[in-house]
Amino acid sequence: MTNHDELLALVAAHARTLSRALPAVARSEDATAAEQLVGFELPVLLRRLYTEVANGGFGPDYHLFPLTGDGRTAVAAYRNEYGSDQDGVRPSRHWPRGVLPVLDWGCAMYAAVDCLRPGAPVLLFEPNAGPQDWADAWFEDSPSLAAWLQAWISGTGWWEEDVMLADDATEPRPWPDAARRIAGHP
Repeated sequence: MTNHDELLALVAAHARTLSRALPAVARSEDATAAEQLVGFELPVLLRRLYTEVANGGFGPDYHLFPLTGDGRTAVAAYRNEYGSDQDGVRPSRHWPRGVLPVLDWGCAMYAAVDCLRPGAPVLLFEPNAGPQDWADAWFEDSPSLAAWLQAWISGTGWWEEDVMLADDATEPRPWPDAARRIAGHP
């Protein structure tokens, strides 16, 4: 499926079957303000999820963060993880520019959308194995946000218990661009 309209309709319908009440959608102005705060544009599909389905509160397991608003949001999580001090120097070197955390899996793990790549790949940040190098904590979860959403709708994502426990279960692969992107190269 490549049509965002169809996918958004399926996502909205699936989200409504799993939740009594979804949050209100984010306003277009809120999405624009979020882009200004993080310093990059949101992929079209991600922006449409927030402005047409709901401002978070749906999706796999723990649900998508709200894009904006009070409390923990995607923008706040990005600014916390990517960070910069008052001189613009990044105090932490574990998070690449343009990778927006959208879901907290728990135990410091995130699902994050690579907003700088075509298709908006979804990445998994899993720092709990005690990586010697931060690049070792990054994995490819899905080649695109669309495919990731389809896996959620169909119940075929790696995070689904039945999928995880299957004899032929596959795990996310290491993200080959992690070291380069963490170093600040596009």
